[in-house]
Amino acid sequence: MDFDLTAAERDFRDEVRTWLEEHLVGEFAGLRGRGGMGQEDIPAEQQIAWERELATGSWLGIDFPSHLGGRECSLSEQVLFHQTYVEARAPGRLPNLGVTLLGPTLVAYGTPEQQERFVPPILSGDEFWCQGYSEPNAGSDLANVGAKAVLDGDRWVVNGQKIWTSLAQYSDWCFVVCRTDPDSARHAGLSYLLVPMAQPGIEIRPIVQVTGGTEFNEVFFGDAVTDADLVVGQPGRGWEVAMGTLAFERGASTLGQQTYFRQELDALLAEARDNGCADDPVVRQELAQAYATLEVMRYNNLRMLTVVDAGGVPGPEMSIGKLVWSNWHRSLGELMVQVRGADGMAVAAEDDEEYTLDSWQRTFLYSRAHTIYAGSNEIQRNIIGERVLGLPREPR
Repeated sequence: MDFDLTAAERDFRDEVRTWLEEHLVGEFAGLRGRGGMGQEDIPAEQQIAWERELATGSWLGIDFPSHLGGRECSLSEQVLFHQTYVEARAPGRLPNLGVTLLGPTLVAYGTPEQQERFVPPILSGDEFWCQGYSEPNAGSDLANVGAKAVLDGDRWVVNGQKIWTSLAQYSDWCFVVCRTDPDSARHAGLSYLLVPMAQPGIEIRPIVQVTGGTEFNEVFFGDAVTDADLVVGQPGRGWEVAMGTLAFERGASTLGQQTYFRQELDALLAEARDNGCADDPVVRQELAQAYATLEVMRYNNLRMLTVVDAGGVPGPEMSIGKLVWSNWHRSLGELMVQVRGADGMAVAAEDDEEYTLDSWQRTFLYSRAHTIYAGSNEIQRNIIGERVLGLPREPR
């Protein structure tokens, strides 16, 4: 992949930068530099409003087909958008799963009717989605799904529980993996359903995290219903679609993520210089290791994007990337507290008020989740061991 910008790509980058400067004003002016990975200093309602503002510039669907409301940007332009967005210190994005997961899945696996019905409202910011995958007994072992759906006339009736459902309380729809063949086991007999959230058969219970936020939720389906034609792919063959969705989790946004990480590391380096921690040889070594690993991550992501740009499908780069960045960010959070010293363990609170975490403390606490969600460390190591190194499969 050629990373020297063409004149057209430089113009595109300038367009992104100019648009952000013109729209990060008014109600959005105070959001600059806030949010970001693991940060909860922007109310979800404001983040949703910002997503809708981005939609006015057609920035939600930069990689979607034009007939569905997208921009059909090249891979280089997608990378430039995400990098420029972070460099402009635009607010951290909420997990808009309709844009990042469900929309691409419908383009790849959905019927034309499903694409026309759901993709335009996703790209306009009018409908938000959550993901119904994990269950108490089906997390990393997703094939152990127990939620069930039965076709009753012209609708599916869904019963079961999902957990770790991000922003379910703000979502209009949920894409749900459930078992539609009662005699099936493991990967067979699963279906991928699109279920409306605003109905009596759905109960949402927020999960309060150690950071005080409630991004994650439990969702209970009790005779919840959806139309019979709102199954993506063939009934009973939802595993293929579900795995296709997961393949969209890591892509052009990875270099934007690296840019955000670099901003965090630069701030940590400045703090270490200011308070004298940089003179400690152990801290200096850890800071140097953090910098070196971040560079390795960047080159690994460039390698992955080169494969994609050439029309290929990334292989081990994806699992390697997830394993490395999740552990790196967790270690960075630990290093943030270490550099702060005793102050890093203290929180601000007024009388009779709940304590308030600063951004580094939130990173320290929230980053533990990175090694679990989107494929835990153990799962990623199994993939690398079995599919990359050719080691024997883990005993079942």
